[in-house]
Amino acid sequence: MLASYGSCVVAYSGGVDSVFLARVAHDVLGGKSLAAIADSPSLPRRELEEALDIARKFEIPVRVVHTREFANADYLANPANRCYFCKHELFTELVPLARELGFAVIAYGENASDAGDFRPGATAAAEFAVRAPLKEAGLTKAEIRELSAQLGLPTADKPQMACLSSRIPHGEPVTPEKLAMIEAAENVLRDLGFYDVRVRHHELGSKLPAAGLKLPVGGEELSTFNLQPSIFQQLARIELGATEIPRFLADGISSRVAEALKKIGYAHVTLDLLGYRRGSLSEPAAVRLVGAASPGGKILV
Repeated sequence: MLASYGSCVVAYSGGVDSVFLARVAHDVLGGKSLAAIADSPSLPRRELEEALDIARKFEIPVRVVHTREFANADYLANPANRCYFCKHELFTELVPLARELGFAVIAYGENASDAGDFRPGATAAAEFAVRAPLKEAGLTKAEIRELSAQLGLPTADKPQMACLSSRIPHGEPVTPEKLAMIEAAENVLRDLGFYDVRVRHHELGSKLPAAGLKLPVGGEELSTFNLQPSIFQQLARIELGATEIPRFLADGISSRVAEALKKIGYAHVTLDLLGYRRGSLSEPAAVRLVGAASPGGKILV
């Protein structure tokens, strides 16, 4: 399939899929292939350095492209389809690059295991006629890891990665400052040897009651309040692989991590006891306020 392209630019991230795709494209097309990696505040510095190191090691031609999704208000608003705006910006940059350098096809690393997932980035890829050769060839994630190991690629057993913006709940704004905190917090955990790591970043606002909003409790409306946000604090919700949680809780590691993350700026540091799982920020939450209103107008819970 790659040979039929004649020439190809690979959207490169340094992850399992894109490294494998870039390596095979280079093997098949030689100098008629190019890996292009998008650099922005959502890409951890370590990931960028590792991706460039791998490209150098395997003599894969690589180009760093500076994308500007942080100039897009739709991206910063962090809707459920945030990835669409990110990929749209990436392909907006890659199309003129491919045209300028004479590359016929742009390809990215979606694979057959991604079928059925909610992937807004795939919508952007379709709009730009970007190919997904791994998916088209029917290669699953497990098969790509196995083939990567056969090729000696260091990413064969690399944990799944996603951009730093994925650590922020949809609807909470994405900012470079938040991403810098997340990156520093995850570096603390990885430096301690943890493998499957996510630091989910939550904003907590203290609420001041005032007249205006009815709060239903147990099916009854008790009194009227208007909950207005005042001071916001940052909470870090740490997700680790299930087998890694016991080590986190032993030998004072949790205290060391909490101290380090508080220095980064987190007011609260928590461990998610369910462990790391994809899409945890999209899980439905059932929240129920139970209590009664006192004569003084306060909610008693």
